[in-house]
Amino acid sequence: MDRSDSTPCCEAGFTGLEAAIVLIAFVVVAATFSYVILGAGFFTTQTAQATVHTGVAQASSSLEVVGNVMGIKNADSTGQLSYVNTSVALTAGGTAMDLTQMVISYSDNNQGRNPSINSTVGLTCNNLTAGNLGTTVPSQDNLQWCVSQKINDLNAAAPNNLLEPNEIWILSIQTPNTATVNTKLTFNLQPAVGAVLPISRTLPGGLSAVQAIY
Repeated sequence: MDRSDSTPCCEAGFTGLEAAIVLIAFVVVAATFSYVILGAGFFTTQTAQATVHTGVAQASSSLEVVGNVMGIKNADSTGQLSYVNTSVALTAGGTAMDLTQMVISYSDNNQGRNPSINSTVGLTCNNLTAGNLGTTVPSQDNLQWCVSQKINDLNAAAPNNLLEPNEIWILSIQTPNTATVNTKLTFNLQPAVGAVLPISRTLPGGLSAVQAIY
């Protein structure tokens, strides 16, 4: 048998070893790239999940109105509101909220008719443990709000400014002299985290000393 053109045994074995090394190298490189790609995929998924959670937190309000909004009439006027009392609580699953970080603004449809009156009035936070703000109408530049009462206060022994689950806080919010009969009022409660909670009510044609407004 003529072996002059055949490959020697040692060369054939050496070629097979080289092929195995090249194959192993390809497997290692492929595994490395797969790990990098999977890692990038996991990172992207986690980032997307965090973005969704943040978006939901920003798009949904953490507060809700509990019960009626009560209007308190100005003691010196027959058809003018002095302030409102509204009860607020956390929405289901909400976390404790520091109300000192909340911003409240006020507007009504009478303000837009008078160019000298701002369309939106910002209210400053008074002492959170203060009582009612009184029945007189303050100047437009001195509107305030406060917490008149805390119901189911979980920290009655050591009061704090956190509205917590199962607690109901009554907010007293002053109104300017444009809050008269047949006027639509809007209060915007802007917490530190979450969407604005708008409260819109229309005053009736006649006001009692204390009455629910819808």
